[in-house]
Amino acid sequence: MTTTEVWEHYANDIKRFIMSKVKDVQITDDLVQEVFLKIHSKLETVADESKIKPWLLSVCRNTVLDYLRKSNKEVPLEKEETIVAIEEYKHSEKDCLPGIIKNLPKKYRDPLFLSDIKGLKQAEIAEKLNLPLSTVKSQIQRGRKLIVQGYMDCCDYKLNDQGFLVGEIKEKAQCKVCN
Repeated sequence: MTTTEVWEHYANDIKRFIMSKVKDVQITDDLVQEVFLKIHSKLETVADESKIKPWLLSVCRNTVLDYLRKSNKEVPLEKEETIVAIEEYKHSEKDCLPGIIKNLPKKYRDPLFLSDIKGLKQAEIAEKLNLPLSTVKSQIQRGRKLIVQGYMDCCDYKLNDQGFLVGEIKEKAQCKVCN
């Protein structure tokens, strides 16, 4: 099963599950995107296609738990939500991301880091960096676009018609950022 097939079959279920836990549309959309980055990079580790759905649930659950830990929130998870072990993998998009972020211009890197890594609200970032809110918003958006471009440059990913990055991760030796 490909990432596209997973998206077509399970995207709505994943979004509903995450929304039931975080109760915020914007956070849900962000977490869905994060889940699909994880799915894309680790899908090949699922040997048995009958285990895809429980594995997806595990990825979603862990992504939500990571978000909740970072934001100091709690949410109960039902007992029937099982965890399926995920095999280790050699090289992934996560390996490339620190290098891509490090190569961003400082004016984009700092607001993006504060927003997407530290979890600060854009108004707080604007105050902290002593910049207008509109400037911070545009810098974060441009920073995100530069990250996308970084993956396209590093790993030869392409944007599909829906605006999602698609492609296969290169081995570490061929990766322009990690090597």
